[in-house]
Amino acid sequence: MFVGRTRELEFLNDRYSSQNAELVVLYGRRRIGKTELLKEFCKDKPNFFYTCREYTDGVQLKSFTEKIRSYGIAAFEYTDCFSDWEKAFLSVLQVPTQKKKILVIDEFPYACKVNESIPSILQVLWDEKLQYENVMVILCGSSMSFIEKKLLAEKKPLYGRATGIYKLLPLPYTDAVKFFPNYSYEDKLTAYSILGGIPHYLKQFDPNASLKENVIKKILNKGSALYSEVEFLLRQELREPAVYNTVIEQIALGNTVFNDITTKTGIEKAKASVYLKNLIELGIVRKEVPVLNTKSKQLSASKGIYVLTDDFFRFWFAFAYHNFTDLERDDAEGVWNNEIEPNLHDFSSKMFENVCLDYLYSLNKTGNLPFRISNAGRFWGKSTKVIDGKPFSVAVEIDILATDKANNSFIMGECKFKNEKFDLSELRKLQEKFCFKGDVYYYLFALSGFTDAVVKAKEANDNITLVTPEEIFK
Repeated sequence: MFVGRTRELEFLNDRYSSQNAELVVLYGRRRIGKTELLKEFCKDKPNFFYTCREYTDGVQLKSFTEKIRSYGIAAFEYTDCFSDWEKAFLSVLQVPTQKKKILVIDEFPYACKVNESIPSILQVLWDEKLQYENVMVILCGSSMSFIEKKLLAEKKPLYGRATGIYKLLPLPYTDAVKFFPNYSYEDKLTAYSILGGIPHYLKQFDPNASLKENVIKKILNKGSALYSEVEFLLRQELREPAVYNTVIEQIALGNTVFNDITTKTGIEKAKASVYLKNLIELGIVRKEVPVLNTKSKQLSASKGIYVLTDDFFRFWFAFAYHNFTDLERDDAEGVWNNEIEPNLHDFSSKMFENVCLDYLYSLNKTGNLPFRISNAGRFWGKSTKVIDGKPFSVAVEIDILATDKANNSFIMGECKFKNEKFDLSELRKLQEKFCFKGDVYYYLFALSGFTDAVVKAKEANDNITLVTPEEIFK
């Protein structure tokens, strides 16, 4: 089942329909669905699709030749192996069609790592021949640091040649929840908080099984597709998986401040900065700073917090990693009953905040907000409140704070992922947090709806908007 990726397919089809030759680089983390996207795009189009493997250069070239032969191109029927990569790449021009020819090289970094001259060969071919042909070359890879630093960076052979560069991101919640059409809103959000928007993970769950059954059978049971996923990915990408496991676990357990991470892990600050930087480059971790923070604070390692952007990593390290002994003893149900189920609702509340923020951005895109958002996210920090004429410093936390470009208009969002209705006292607490100068609008998000008092407050105030799961998933 192919779900979503409408914008990505539109991007690729626009390039295909152009009157010019195209050199497109598509990249993103493993399991994110790059290959499936390209297969969907190549349907009903003349294409040559080759997936590189971790071969020696000679074996790779021979494998490429065999793939070309399988396409039935007469000129290469009796070729045992191309003599060099230049002839191999040019072979795409022999595909018998008047339409634009497509050459897809999936996992391109594998070939480059054993033969560093390949990008230079392709650059020369592009400059002298391919850019004048009716051809579309797509280079695809999962090694994001290689793509960004070795392929597209300044002074590298292919710098400035790409006519399109697309970094593939996880599916948005609107597409991800389509994998669970029969789930309740709560279970859809919970499943999304566990798996995130990674298509490979989403496909593992059986939409006809309960959330509990899916978590136990597809994640916690030995031998399941996702049981060793985290370990596999870390070993594929990093040299010191044990150290990275330690860092990721502490972040998943709530130690998100830089000093807390170094204290809990016992890793020197200089080394910890490098480990965190590598995890950020892999798309596993990101640094989060309060909205309205200055640039200098955003760049400082000691400011802000580190959070796991990979939701499956967050779930695994929050619940499975430190219960691994029990899982190895086939006690998956015990881990679910005692560790996961009592805490899963609270775990999912963080994802609910992210979904609500995405919902606001979707309204921003269609012009359905009171003003155009320029910046949005979480806010935390000290604020000054004047009480009885005296200034006091108070700690303020806001689930969502969105501002316009001039910081004159604000949206304050409160997100309640609980089985109780949003009540008036919670609205009043949010209103008390407003400590900025300008117009303010309140967006209240609630899994279980709102009390009559909150509905009346909304009817009496144009600056209050109530949002239910029905609205979010519409």
